[in-house]
Amino acid sequence: MTIQAISIILVGLAGGLAVGSGFVAFLTVLGVIPRLTQLTKTMKFIQAYEWAVISGALMGGVFSLLEPSFSLHPFSLVLLGLLSGTFIGMLAAALTEVLNVLPILAKRVGIDEKIVILLMAIVLGKVLGSLFHWIYFVDL
Repeated sequence: MTIQAISIILVGLAGGLAVGSGFVAFLTVLGVIPRLTQLTKTMKFIQAYEWAVISGALMGGVFSLLEPSFSLHPFSLVLLGLLSGTFIGMLAAALTEVLNVLPILAKRVGIDEKIVILLMAIVLGKVLGSLFHWIYFVDL
């Protein structure tokens, strides 16, 4: 194995660990799983929820690397779409709860009069990042 191949492996591993850690931190900060178990009154299934998230993240990683092709019935695609939409909806709801933290953080840091600038920086960063992705990385 050459030094270049070892370097690529190490960079890929480091990138994967960084993204995985960020995903886990994101879900932990948002508290999606504990909140979900509170709302549905299913605290006894919390480990099943956690394993579902872990399995989903692992399978998503494998599918993005291997690019498999499935021939599914259209009704099963509807079910997959509903499940995906439910997950995205829960993340969006959790994000709205976290947004209540921004004014507190701004006040503690001392930029409470510039909270609009902070929010606009977040929004513009998301928009520019999405545009960059679509312009350079998506083949239409």
